[in-house]
Amino acid sequence: MAIPDWPESERPREKLLKSGAENLSDTELLAIFLRTGISGKTAVDLARDLIKHFGSLTSLFAANQDILCQLPGIGIAKYTQLQAVLEMSRRALGETLKNGDALNSPKSVRDFLRLSLANKQHEVFIGIFLDARNHTISTEELFSGTLTQTSVYPREVVKRALHHNAAAMIFAHNHPSGVTDPSHADKVVTHSLKQALALIDVKVLDHFIIANGDTLSFAEHNLI
Repeated sequence: MAIPDWPESERPREKLLKSGAENLSDTELLAIFLRTGISGKTAVDLARDLIKHFGSLTSLFAANQDILCQLPGIGIAKYTQLQAVLEMSRRALGETLKNGDALNSPKSVRDFLRLSLANKQHEVFIGIFLDARNHTISTEELFSGTLTQTSVYPREVVKRALHHNAAAMIFAHNHPSGVTDPSHADKVVTHSLKQALALIDVKVLDHFIIANGDTLSFAEHNLI
């Protein structure tokens, strides 16, 4: 049965207008984005198949162009639309961090980091530079590759902190393995950065690990 023939209360678009986007399932939200299905399948059927194929929205969003465009119902037009939506979300969350206290907006910080790092196929280490009010000055990719004590240089981070006249920093990196547990190297690097930045009176507020859409906070686990 085509979606227009469904009871109005079950149609994703009408449900969103009545109850709000937060009350829709992942499948329903994706169906609204897709707009149309394919032969024999509604947009909801197609959305359900896509989420089942990738396992989650996060994994779907992280898929590259070649993989996505090979799937039924996803062509280059929908791929570019999806990338535009993701980038707009990142920018909107980035503006939220610039205009608000990062410590009072932990969900915004996590959401921003997930959107920024979840789709990376290799490890990326980023720094968020904050002013004295914990408003974001800038977010920069500082290093990439396997995270070890020798691949993350505290001296370079100190230079960037001085450049931005930062009062505090938040660090984050992704684990492509999908496991958020911090390694020994993660802990050593965090300690080294905290010590180096303390010499110029810059506080390290937190270090997040992002993996498969999940986040681990060093601060919340008393690791910083």
